[in-house]
Amino acid sequence: MKTHIIFGLTALILIIAFVFGSSYYKGKQAKKIGFMAQENSSLFVRDHSQTLGSDDAKVYLVEFMDPACETCAAFSPFVKQMIVDNPGKIKLVLRYAPFHDGADYFVKILEAAKKQGKYWETLNIMYKSQKYWASHSNPQPQRIWQFLPQAGVNVEQLRKDMNDPAIVKLIDQDVADAKTLNVRKTPGFFVNGKPLQTFGSKQLLQLVQSELRANYPN
Repeated sequence: MKTHIIFGLTALILIIAFVFGSSYYKGKQAKKIGFMAQENSSLFVRDHSQTLGSDDAKVYLVEFMDPACETCAAFSPFVKQMIVDNPGKIKLVLRYAPFHDGADYFVKILEAAKKQGKYWETLNIMYKSQKYWASHSNPQPQRIWQFLPQAGVNVEQLRKDMNDPAIVKLIDQDVADAKTLNVRKTPGFFVNGKPLQTFGSKQLLQLVQSELRANYPN
């Protein structure tokens, strides 16, 4: 009888400790990553999402982008500069919204480059060479291959890896999330879950600065 009582008490103590520990952990996480503790946070950040910046950052800048989007290319240096200007405080999360015809082709290349640890180098080359292959009146996607060696990738391996069926599922997930969040154009920005209501670099900077002040008051 005593054995059953001791066993029951031990189990109860373990359950209480687990609940308390879980609540404490979630509380710390909520304080640490703010909006990421919300139930709908997965709409903004998925496990496959490419990120740039500190994992300890309290300001998450989520960008739904298209490699063939001229405005995405134009905003890229501006976004990176905000991260540089606020070391450790901003984390960029890239999501895909390949709205241009055939743009998923370039997303597949990016994801294949990720396997070689050359994601950002490849995206940078894509943006720089965009005018040669992404003309909306006469797109020539195959021309991208002449520029990719500049990213330091194994091109032949890239051609193989971009056909991984998992990449298609990844794109579908991002497009579904974009639709849920009412993203209709690229780039589509969210800062700690708050959408950029009026598009523009000045407006984006103001939204980021507002979240920086709220999360880093001192």
